[in-house]
Amino acid sequence: MKNFFWLDYLGCILFKTIGPVLRILPVEVSFFLGRRLGDCLYYFDLKHKARAYVNIKAAMGGSLSPLVLSKLTREFYQSFGQSIIEVFLIPLVDKKYMDKYIEIEGEENVWEAFKNSKGVILASVHAGSWEFSNIICARLGFPFAVFVKDQRLPRLNQLLNSYRENKGCKIITRAGGLRELVGSLKNNQAIGITVDQGGRMGILVDFFGRPASMPTGAIKLALKYDAALIPVFFTRVRGPKIKIWVGKQLTVSRTDDEEQDIRDNLRKAVSFFEGFIRKYPREYLWTYKIFKYSGQREIVILSDGKAGHLRQSEAVAKIARGLLSTKDIIAKINVVEVKFKSKPARFFFNICVTLSGKYHCQGCLGCLKKFLTEDTYRILASLKPDIIISAGSSVAGVNFVLSRENLSVSVAILRPSILSTHRFNLVIMPRHDRPLRRKNLLAIEGALNLIDEKYLAEESARLISFKGLNKQGLYIGLLIGGESKKFSLSPKFMLDVAREVKSLADKIDAGILITTSRRTSLEVEAMIKREFKDYPRLKVLIIANEENIPTAIGGILGLSSIIISSPESISMISEAVNSKKYVFVFKAPGLSIKHQRFLRYFVKKKYIYLTESANLSKTVEAVWRAKPAAHSLRDNYLVSEALEKIL
Repeated sequence: MKNFFWLDYLGCILFKTIGPVLRILPVEVSFFLGRRLGDCLYYFDLKHKARAYVNIKAAMGGSLSPLVLSKLTREFYQSFGQSIIEVFLIPLVDKKYMDKYIEIEGEENVWEAFKNSKGVILASVHAGSWEFSNIICARLGFPFAVFVKDQRLPRLNQLLNSYRENKGCKIITRAGGLRELVGSLKNNQAIGITVDQGGRMGILVDFFGRPASMPTGAIKLALKYDAALIPVFFTRVRGPKIKIWVGKQLTVSRTDDEEQDIRDNLRKAVSFFEGFIRKYPREYLWTYKIFKYSGQREIVILSDGKAGHLRQSEAVAKIARGLLSTKDIIAKINVVEVKFKSKPARFFFNICVTLSGKYHCQGCLGCLKKFLTEDTYRILASLKPDIIISAGSSVAGVNFVLSRENLSVSVAILRPSILSTHRFNLVIMPRHDRPLRRKNLLAIEGALNLIDEKYLAEESARLISFKGLNKQGLYIGLLIGGESKKFSLSPKFMLDVAREVKSLADKIDAGILITTSRRTSLEVEAMIKREFKDYPRLKVLIIANEENIPTAIGGILGLSSIIISSPESISMISEAVNSKKYVFVFKAPGLSIKHQRFLRYFVKKKYIYLTESANLSKTVEAVWRAKPAAHSLRDNYLVSEALEKIL
């Protein structure tokens, strides 16, 4: 509050000091200074410039290049700078000034509307010099009042109102404003009201193809008091020269549904201004959050082509969509696979991104164009996402660039390469990677996944239908991974595991459901097929490299009461644990220190049972007979809490 006091006090002194100086200068010189003021704002008001750029991109479409969008943003700031200067020049506005600099097209529409004797509502948007436009309307010879919102700077607000009133403009504020507005209409006077920037109290109306909050005051008055509703748009021709379009009276439709009438008529008014804003984008006030209250969001997942990473991103997207749905917001999820031109291209891209600043990437995208394939760049440049999710270091930099381009909420899963975690709204890392404690960094226990009760039920039903299984049967699920940099499963080792699983199935009278992964070696696949050939308890055998069955993992996890997994896949083990079944992991040589740390932690938390392959059957049987409680991860809950803070 104290800061506003000093800002108000100093601003008022500055306003009174600069105003007289500008008014003695030639008008053209003042507007030249206004354009330069706009340039200064363009280069130094980085936060609002970024918002203006994003809004112009959202409204004008994804077909415009970043350079064109940057040019339009600068033109907006130059026009805005001139509009600021015009406020200082309000005392100069008289008939001579208007004859020289103001051109009005359609003024007869206003006079024609007065013949109805029910008042005239001049509807406008925050475009052009709306302050100057109010003074112009007041100088046209008919009684005119403008509805204004009190600002947080009372001295400046009072000074501005004095300028307005000295030029014949009647001021109506929110305090008792409705009564005065109605009185003006009943006296067959004109009032000026904007039909954009509705905030929390507005209703959602389509604006450039996307819902935006718009105020309903003008439409409600027109419907209730049968006042004429006339749209007015202002644009700057050059410097002080302004052209005003006064539209024909809008036909206000009425039905028995008042709420729908308000929405339909408001949309009709807004569509009038859309056409002018498309033609003169520099005139609209782009610096506020136009689509803040929109009921739609777009979530973009950047995929590096790795299935495990994609599943983690999909899990976060699913949680985000669920959170948004509680706020009556519909989220659309798009997946884009990011492809670099080459491995060196990916390396140099990461270097470029590391050296870039917070606002450097917006309006450029040169690094994406240079290092990504043409198709990937074309798709990414056209996107207008609200939330961007990526998993893996190779696409973290792309996430950063796109989130700065679109002011999107950025979520990076796993360590984001050499980029600082501060560059993202949220970074999700497994605890075995030993992340630092930071406000925007969330440490989770395993790997994020889509596994929940609903998912398991759906996938189980699909697998039952596909393979003709008995839903009520007792099943052991065997998940076989495979090769990684330093890890491999030999056919001999897996033969011992297979025989232990068969022994267990015989002891507890269970069926066996097996799936391999794409990393499983051909030798292990061949051994598994030989060992389980004609084995009566084998109910499902899915060789991932031979048949791609999307329901394999989810279906097996859903149907099985016991899960046995190879030890190398953190994602696979995390999915198994989230199924809330008994999960057993057999030991194997060649695991990295990080994997060993992960397994020890899961054993400590009683998420899994870690056993030697030779003792597999005995260990599982003992646990199965004892029936201890099965534990699942809390990762999805933690992610939900973290996302709720940033969405």
